[in-house]
Amino acid sequence: MELEQAAVAPAGLESLQLLGEPRLHALAQPGEEVRRSHGGRACQPLEYKARTVSAVAYIPTVTENEGGNRERSFDIYSRLLKDRIILIGRPIDDVVANLVVAQLIYLAADDPEKEIQIYVNSPGGAVSAGFAIYDTMQYVQAPISTVCIGRAASFGTVVLMAGAKGRRFSLPSATIHMHQPLIGGKGLQGQASDLDIHAREIVRIRTVLNELIAKHTGQPLERVERDTDRDFFLNPEEAVEYGLIDGLIQQTPVPVLAATR
Repeated sequence: MELEQAAVAPAGLESLQLLGEPRLHALAQPGEEVRRSHGGRACQPLEYKARTVSAVAYIPTVTENEGGNRERSFDIYSRLLKDRIILIGRPIDDVVANLVVAQLIYLAADDPEKEIQIYVNSPGGAVSAGFAIYDTMQYVQAPISTVCIGRAASFGTVVLMAGAKGRRFSLPSATIHMHQPLIGGKGLQGQASDLDIHAREIVRIRTVLNELIAKHTGQPLERVERDTDRDFFLNPEEAVEYGLIDGLIQQTPVPVLAATR
């Protein structure tokens, strides 16, 4: 997890569709403009400077029969959201955090008693963005279950452990990872007094994170401080023993999605 991140393209091309943007018809390269159209109208060009996008992500769509000859199509993420499922499948930055926060608030308002499921497959990301997700998970009344698929690393692990007790799970081959916060970008520059301010801030953030891990796992703070001082990897069985999750799941006992008509 990083205290600061260099500016990046807004979560890549794939997230634009999640935000309701139209399809993009070109591949963005550093400094290259990508033009889009919406409803037959020309729109302002989009510019990506910070990250090269290697490929346009394909987002599947699903079609449901609404009776008679009526059908309705969803992108796959909207279909999951319909069944109160949120997927965090990329590094956690401000764009990802805002999407997750918006979905949590919507689902909690729609039914404050019904469970929300978060699937985590993330290497972590910016601390401030991660805290936005974590705090919202604690803020909403709806119970939240979390499932690690692939990996939960850095702040991805914080999100994983923040699910309701008894509802935090992992698939059997996943990897779970913790470490202390890092300073992103090219490093700090400036006066000694400014460097001291930033050093004290990263120590404060480390203390807050260690206290949260101790709170959610039941581990002594001293052990958490020792374990997170360097990269600390756990398999799912070890994560259960540590208290980061509550169990392993081999196969869901009920269909993940509600049956379509």
